[in-house]
Amino acid sequence: MTTFDDETQDMSEPLSEYSTEMPSSDSSLAAEVAPKKKLGFGFWLSAFWVVLITLLAVLAPILPIKDPTENYIITETTENLRGDLVEKPVQPPYSLDGNHWMGTDKDARDMLSRTIFGARISLAVGFITAIFGLVVGGALGMLAGYFKGWVDRIISSVFIVSLSFPGLILAILVVALLNRSLWTISITIGILAVAPVGRLARAQTITFAEREFVIAAETLGAKRSRIILREMLPNVLIPMATLSMLVVAIAIVAEGALAFLGLSVQKSATWGKLILIGSDINSLESAPWIAFGPIIFLFFTVASLNYMSDRLRDFFDVREVYDLYD
Repeated sequence: MTTFDDETQDMSEPLSEYSTEMPSSDSSLAAEVAPKKKLGFGFWLSAFWVVLITLLAVLAPILPIKDPTENYIITETTENLRGDLVEKPVQPPYSLDGNHWMGTDKDARDMLSRTIFGARISLAVGFITAIFGLVVGGALGMLAGYFKGWVDRIISSVFIVSLSFPGLILAILVVALLNRSLWTISITIGILAVAPVGRLARAQTITFAEREFVIAAETLGAKRSRIILREMLPNVLIPMATLSMLVVAIAIVAEGALAFLGLSVQKSATWGKLILIGSDINSLESAPWIAFGPIIFLFFTVASLNYMSDRLRDFFDVREVYDLYD
């Protein structure tokens, strides 16, 4: 016969067997908190190159480098038919040496200084294009995402038409009909950047328009202009600025493509023009440094901007962490 005490003892055994401990707060938080993101060494190396080439371009007129327009003819002493020693010019281009670190072109002009001065126009085209796309595309995208309705339909239709039109053909038509100034080329390429930046701004604005801080501002009676500028713009600006780095890289390459078509900036050296000068078969075989010097500068700049844009996109891709034990 089983007594009450025995039943109590039997019932207590499974309870102790299947009893579990609540996880400690430290372990639960450690499991939920995402690892700290870092930009990485590659990002800072890319940023260093972009800052360096930008400073070289801006400070080019006062840097202790050679004149990019001067012909540095090298002479050698030879003996003529009468036995006299005469100075005879050596046919350029000249290869790399201590006097010309990147050699010279076919007119004996220093390629290092020409590449640095060419960066002024190429980077200017890239930055003006990005600023134009950021301002115009960002403004249109935020208006479409916030007001929605017929405003969104009209602006989105403009974006679709812009993305459907071949960009290179538009650039060729505008530059050929107007002129080949820095501003014309930059704004023309900038028009092509409006749609991608604008669609990103629209998507981000739609997302943030449903967040608590925007709804609270609307509930408190804040003006729409204040909500857009003070509440939404700081959040939308980060992904737009990240995309703008990619726009700078694309614009630099686009300027090079226009240079090969003879439609680059007039009376100014650019990376595209310098590459074009050294791209003929004879130059590539006898003096490849004429083309490959600017190509290396352009490649590292575009690659750095692409890598920085990719790293910043991952870095600011914020994911909310929910505490299950809250």
